[in-house]
Amino acid sequence: MYAQFQINLHIPPSISAFPRSTSIYKSDSVGCFQSCGCTDCSARQALLKHGGYTGISMELYCTSRVETEDERTSHPDQQCSLPAKMAKKTQSPLKRKLASSSKKAKVPRISTQRKTPPFPSESEEPSQPWKTKDDPDEGPKSLRFFPKRLPGSQVDPSSVFSPLELFKTFFSMSTVRTLCENTNSHAAKNICMGKKSKWTDITPKEFYTFLGLVLFIAQIKARAINDYWKRKSIFSIPFPGTVMNRDRYKTISWNIHMSDPDEDVINDRKKGTPEYDKLFRLKPLMDEIRLACMASYHPHRNLAVDERMVASQARNGLSEYIKAKPNKFGFKLFVLADSSNGYTVDYAVYIGKNTFPFGFGICYDAVMSLVKPSFLGSGYHVYLDNYYSSPKLFKDLFDIKMGACGIMREGRQGFPKSTENALTKKSPRGTLRWIREGSLLFVKWKDARDVSVGSTIHQAYGGETIKRKKNKNGKGSVNSIPVPTAISQYNKYMGGVDLSNQLITYFSAHRKTKKWYRTFFYHFVDIATTNSYIIHKEMCKANNKKPMTHKEFMEQLVAQLCEVSLDTKDKPKNTGHTPVPIKVAKDKSQKASFGRKACKLCITGNNRRNLTPWKCNECGVPLCVIPDRNCFHDWHNLN
Repeated sequence: MYAQFQINLHIPPSISAFPRSTSIYKSDSVGCFQSCGCTDCSARQALLKHGGYTGISMELYCTSRVETEDERTSHPDQQCSLPAKMAKKTQSPLKRKLASSSKKAKVPRISTQRKTPPFPSESEEPSQPWKTKDDPDEGPKSLRFFPKRLPGSQVDPSSVFSPLELFKTFFSMSTVRTLCENTNSHAAKNICMGKKSKWTDITPKEFYTFLGLVLFIAQIKARAINDYWKRKSIFSIPFPGTVMNRDRYKTISWNIHMSDPDEDVINDRKKGTPEYDKLFRLKPLMDEIRLACMASYHPHRNLAVDERMVASQARNGLSEYIKAKPNKFGFKLFVLADSSNGYTVDYAVYIGKNTFPFGFGICYDAVMSLVKPSFLGSGYHVYLDNYYSSPKLFKDLFDIKMGACGIMREGRQGFPKSTENALTKKSPRGTLRWIREGSLLFVKWKDARDVSVGSTIHQAYGGETIKRKKNKNGKGSVNSIPVPTAISQYNKYMGGVDLSNQLITYFSAHRKTKKWYRTFFYHFVDIATTNSYIIHKEMCKANNKKPMTHKEFMEQLVAQLCEVSLDTKDKPKNTGHTPVPIKVAKDKSQKASFGRKACKLCITGNNRRNLTPWKCNECGVPLCVIPDRNCFHDWHNLN
């Protein structure tokens, strides 16, 4: 008797052998196995090896004789045997491999079945269809703007502050004094370790001079630091040598330290433990600059959150790679900036997944850590790119009375999946679709490609248009197409961090350093100078005065840090080689003989010591000027 049966391979691990109802049907590609139900059956071994517990669908064929119930009961321990006709077929390599698997008592690891999401019940409401720009949108509930302080500069607007005074709001005297103490301790430690360098303790006054030279070098570029102290060359730069010698400048730059060296040793012993602080060497200055940024200025309503890359080739586990950034390699900072002027309000250095304490993902945590209602107030508008935007973040920001808008990836959890009335590939440029879920608006707009935006601030469409070129008959024509309100406002206010980065790069003090943490020191100087200039512009705007340009501001700051005048006196014009008296006699009777010296030419040429009251104005050499002995003329025409 022969029969065909189908096998269900989803076998629970508790079953050690197939039940007697296990069925097999014919498959020439796998082999012939008898369905006897015994534990050593090669069919069972084949199933175990080829997917018995993995949930893989599998089909087997059997042309062997099906035993009767009497035969099974009379021979319970009898192993299955194959008919003689099928003996040759079992000699194939695959069948030998399957047959030999019974000798190996290894059972494959049992993997749990993947849970499939349940089908939606019929009682669930269907997803919303996408609406067009012609459909009315009431918009979200308006958030009232209540800042904690009056937006703008927090420095007294009635007073006039110099660039140095604004800079000292960030690098205060106490901050510089701490830097000097840590730098002196670090230099003394290096000398004790055997480093050969001359060191005298640096004072706050000298440190400000050093910062002035750092900013001077940021404005006038040279290929190497030594070029700023080059002499006797047409490429010489005279100013740095008049303020500080080259070796002293280089020694200070080698020993700058922001933290206490003794505490660094204690922190280094904690490596590999949760107590270890990766940013310990930055913390003293980093925290001072952050607090100064927040204390000196309160942002306007529109804010932007984005990453900033500080270029570095350091390999210490903190460096990142972002392909879309101008500086692809370096340290990543999350920055909160005022969209109106690029002021750096707050920032955080990225150190990995443990950078923030919230635990909802680095994108969510970064925004929630920077946007603090306790400092800002309520009613602010935060603009984000697609790296940060998510429906959960926007709803949570709205719950703390903060509006949000940004480009959103369609794969984010919570983004509408409806296909009813959605955009298609053939939709014309300017077509938009939207769905509102309470306070959160989702918009899809057709431009050169599909753009998806989320917002808790704007309505779907307010009548805005944007110009786009359209090729027609080989000639470009400009057409106006509809644009969603959220996208037009996003393009206007999202560039706050990019504007801040742009202002920093104009006169950046950044340079290569041997120690990775000194890269941050120069970046903190850049933040201080850029924010100082923005405060200067805000104060001039409040007092209806014309502000200085960025270049003029930096030039005055360098001069004030180095305690020199910005304007230098012109050298007197060269009058040429002319004879002048060596000394002017007060007594008229001594005019011919007062202050006479031996003529230089008479001594060297004629070996005579003739005295003369005249010298060359340019050379300073005493020379005879008389009718019969004009040594002045002969000296200058000697060569």
